[in-house]
Amino acid sequence: MEKRPFVPDLPKYGFVLDMSGRIVGVLLALYFRHEGLEGEELRCNLSSWSVDPEYRAFAGKMVIAALRRKNVTYINVSPAPGTIKVNEALGFRRYADGQLAFLPMLSAVRQPYRVLEASPDLTEMSMLSEGDREILLQHAALGCLSLICVDGDEAFPFVFKTRRIFHGIVPSAQVIYSRTPEELSRCAGALGRHLLRKGIFLCVVDANGPVPGLVGRYFAGSGTKYFKGPKPPSLGDLTFTELVIFGS
Repeated sequence: MEKRPFVPDLPKYGFVLDMSGRIVGVLLALYFRHEGLEGEELRCNLSSWSVDPEYRAFAGKMVIAALRRKNVTYINVSPAPGTIKVNEALGFRRYADGQLAFLPMLSAVRQPYRVLEASPDLTEMSMLSEGDREILLQHAALGCLSLICVDGDEAFPFVFKTRRIFHGIVPSAQVIYSRTPEELSRCAGALGRHLLRKGIFLCVVDANGPVPGLVGRYFAGSGTKYFKGPKPPSLGDLTFTELVIFGS
């Protein structure tokens, strides 16, 4: 978190409960500016909410203090089961009902796409917006796999976080950034062949049901995600969240 860009006038790390000089509660707050298809947004991923048992009565007040900014979209991407009702009482709404586990190499390759790994000197980077270029390069620096799918004069940005699931046995890739589900579906076949060369055949993306063009299985209730604020993140957008920063 110390290495992340600081958003002026906002906490760099988050919030704490202090009892006579002793920290008895903490709420990490990952603030970041996000350049989306509809302009710049300010988001905050609230994470690692923990309060010592004897001070749980003050936990809600800490969260209320963190939620005061009306121009910020707050997201919770890993709510503990016991906190969901509290989140809903605080005004959080679910935007991702589950996850889709899919095999991208089984998707049809609709165009002769080239899949390139993002780098500052890659010529095709100029085909993307400044916001997309920053997302790709910053996530590559954080250990993610940042890719561009190119066909003619069109370029589509994607970010994946590689991880192992099913008790650490199966290599997979979580979709961290895709501008739209349609773009992911459109490029899935080409992306799948690129990922397969890296030993990855399974991908996971947030979804609210099966996604046309992606071959896999939808798991309702798995990896549900919540937001509070001006607008929900788009499905497939987990940029600068704890999944990237903390690798969990």
